[in-house]
Amino acid sequence: MPRPEESPLPLPVLEEFEEAGPLVGILIGSESDREAIEPAGVELDDRGISWELRVLSAHRDPRGVAEYASTAALRGVRVIIAGAGMAAALPGVVAAYTDLPVIGVPLTSSKSVMGGLDALLSIVQMPPGVPVACVSVNGARNAAILAAKILGQGGGYPGGPGRSVQQS
Repeated sequence: MPRPEESPLPLPVLEEFEEAGPLVGILIGSESDREAIEPAGVELDDRGISWELRVLSAHRDPRGVAEYASTAALRGVRVIIAGAGMAAALPGVVAAYTDLPVIGVPLTSSKSVMGGLDALLSIVQMPPGVPVACVSVNGARNAAILAAKILGQGGGYPGGPGRSVQQS
């Protein structure tokens, strides 16, 4: 494990991200999910928390999702909210590529099974080692509130408060 004064990443990579990004990243798999995730942005705005929204599909653009998730912390993102319907793979794929907290929002659509039960079960059934927090179906506002609580506790900071460091 590197000492706190040592950077675990090469400096040229860190220099690419000189400006701090938003604290919360919001991802949706399709433009049609924008309206359902909108309450998260409103809640974060009301709390004065910076955020960004990206449309990236785990099925149509898996490399884009992997790149976003694996570089989010470098850009200043501390919590990721991922809204997805039907198979709802997006939150789990994001969690596979980042150490940041990921909050899944199961979304309904015209093709949803039993009012979004398909998406809910997809998000809560993550394999061991790939945790995703899950809020209610269409619970975008609750996801933003949970993100604010994580940020308020100092959470989401890889290597930050609460990290155990071995002294030699």
